[in-house]
This record gives sequence, structure tokens and C-alpha cells, in this order.
Amino acid sequence: MATLSFNSTRIKTPSFNYTNPILTKLTSSKPIIKFPFFTSSNKKHFLKFQTCSVSDTSVTTTQKEFEEEEDKEDPTAETCYLDPETDPDNLLSWELDFCSRPILDIRGKKLWELVVCDKSLSLQYTKYFPNNVINSITLKDSIVAICDELDIPVPRNIRFFRSQMQTIITKACKELGIRALPSKRCLSLLLWLEERYETVYTKHPGFQKGSKPLLPLDNPFPTKLPEDLFGERWAFVQLPYSAVREEASASEERFGYGSGLDLDLLGIEIDDKTLIPGLAVASSRAKILSAFMNGLELCAIEADTARGNLTLSVGISTRYVYATYKKSPTTTKEADAWEAAKKASGGLHFLAIQDELDSENCVGFWLLLDLPPPPV
Repeated sequence: MATLSFNSTRIKTPSFNYTNPILTKLTSSKPIIKFPFFTSSNKKHFLKFQTCSVSDTSVTTTQKEFEEEEDKEDPTAETCYLDPETDPDNLLSWELDFCSRPILDIRGKKLWELVVCDKSLSLQYTKYFPNNVINSITLKDSIVAICDELDIPVPRNIRFFRSQMQTIITKACKELGIRALPSKRCLSLLLWLEERYETVYTKHPGFQKGSKPLLPLDNPFPTKLPEDLFGERWAFVQLPYSAVREEASASEERFGYGSGLDLDLLGIEIDDKTLIPGLAVASSRAKILSAFMNGLELCAIEADTARGNLTLSVGISTRYVYATYKKSPTTTKEADAWEAAKKASGGLHFLAIQDELDSENCVGFWLLLDLPPPPV
């Protein structure tokens, strides 16, 4: 088992004892971010519905027409795709966005769009709506329509990342017996929306350049950390990506605490030797702490050098002051180095919970990806 690397210098604060490592220089290999979504290279694998407007009847486009029009992607078209090699019974967790787009319809009003996928993008669905039908009934009927059209079961849970849509999404899900999970850990969806902005929305005839998102993501001021989530010591650490994968898998197998990421599915390529920054937390109640953490939708950790603390983001609009440190030129440099390492790895970082900071094993291990908000 790989050992988390850090130095043994300790600085005491009223709230935490922690180890301050100076991160070693990252390898020269940089992450390559690709988008394995609806691009010209895989268009022929998609079943797609095209419309002239949101009120027109959808017309199915044949595979032959796709191959003939590969270079003429219609930005007004809608997507309804299921990977034929996927077992429908495995598509029990969806990611969903229901929001306006920077596009005006024929009435001069902003179009809304429903975008649905699973984390592997085996399921992909998009549909435009006029702004006067945005409610829980429309969403509920659309979820049922997706299941009927693709002959897949109603999902067990649906993740969404916009707090402003929580009432509508939660109500629609409740009526269908679906668990609604507010979470910014909708990584496949967030990357897909970023790609759609460049390849679809900006090419739509109704696109409004410079239009700001109607429902921007919340970034509230961090609040006090609940006592159940406190550790005893912490340290900035780093691991080669190969060891990160191993540790994420091992922690889930040993205790069931933690979560990994399939970077291949997300289209992110990182060399095995690339050093990934992380935060190690030691606690005499490591298993209990890991169990509490497992019940949260962990999103990201940020080092706030202006305030001298670490911020833990969970769910969609919850941020905690996870730990504090005494500001000095040395600690500021180390926090800046940690954030720079995170940026160099494409936002990839991790949280490790251990019995002791020098332990060779982790009780809980979460691989996290700090993504910028989508442009829509």
C-alpha cells in the first residue's frame, strides 16, 4: 500500500494540530481533458430527434442521414440515446439539469432545456422547453417519457446541482418514488454542459452572446463545521495518480468508506506518475468519522489563504470551515502550493481519513474533482 507523503513539522492551533508538508515539484506530465460526448467522431452511435421549434413534432433522423450530415450538426436538435451495450437495469442513478439557456425562441423568450445523463454517459437525453411550462409536472412527465422511450426503469436517485431548482426537482422525484440528491458531484453532467455550450448553444440561431446564467451556482460563505465531522490532526499530502487509484479502490473494498472517479469516462487523462494533492485527516474515531463523511455528497476542498483556512464543499450550497491554520509566509506558501498542484492536475485532489497521519492505510478515501461552474 502506498504511503501518503508529508513532512513531520507540526504547528498547533486552538482547533487543529496539523502537519505542514512542502509539496514536492509536480511531474512534467499534464492532465489532458477530453470530452467523450456527442462529437463528430461518435455521432453515428446516437439516436437523435430533430425539431424546427419547441412546439414542432420531433422527427427521427436515420443513421444514414447522420453519416451524411456529420459535419452539419443541428444545434436545434434534441438527443435521445441509450448505449445498446448497456444493461438498462444498471441505469439507476441519473444526473439532471433543468434550466434556461442563452438562447431565445421565436417569441423572444429564453429557451429552457432538460439535460439528463448517467455518470458513464450511456444514457443521454436533451429536450428544449418554452419558459411558460417550467414546473414539476413537466419534469415528472419528461422523466416518465425518457423511461418509456428508451425502455429503461425509473431511476432510484437523481443528482442535480442547482439549488434554485430544488423545489421543482424534489417534488417531481417524490411523486415518482425517486430520491433527489442535491450535489455538485454531477461531474459527467457538468462536463457535458460545458461541451454543449461550445458545440451546440453558441451555434444555435437564437444564441445570445454575453447572456449570463439565469440560475448561477451558489457559493455561500462557509459556516462552522458540525462536531461529527471533526478530526484531530491534518496534513497536506500527495500521491502519484497510480497510488491514488489503488487507495480509492482499497478503501472502498476494506470498509466501504469513500468514492473514486472513473477518469476515463470523464475524458480526463492523467499520467500515473503525476502527483495528486490531497488532505489527510487523522482521528482516533476514523471509522465513525468516515461513516459520517460517507453520508455527504463531498465535492471539493479549497485552501483559502486570505482567511487561513480550508473549506469543505458538500451538496450544492453547503460550505464548511474544515480546518484553520496560523497565517505566516510559510503556511501561505504551502497552501498556495497545494492549490497550484490541484490546478495542475485539472482540479483533481483527494481526502484521506486515517487513524494516524503516518499510517500506511486509509479508513476512508474520496477522490474529488474541483470543476469551474458551467457557462450556462
